[in-house]
Amino acid sequence: MKQKKIPQRKCMGCGEMFNKNELVRVVKSRIKDADGEQYEISLDLTGKKSGRGAYVCKKSECLQKARKARRLERSLDCTILDEVYDRMEQELRNDEQ
Repeated sequence: MKQKKIPQRKCMGCGEMFNKNELVRVVKSRIKDADGEQYEISLDLTGKKSGRGAYVCKKSECLQKARKARRLERSLDCTILDEVYDRMEQELRNDEQ
């Protein structure tokens, strides 16, 4: 019987390759409101959200490295506010516990 292939993804913080299920996905999803279309940036801890995604390790240090180098912004092709980064770091810390 064939072994099932496990997809590999690259962490935007440290740049290492990991199995997809070992990483956390950062998602840029489209939201329609009265002003037109806007985007929401959030962590996808379940891996089920739709939208453009990038991956980081489950450590807050990797998210901080990606934030400093603006790798997530380049990958998702948008600007990410400091409040959004702070919220994502808090979610990662809560998930680590």
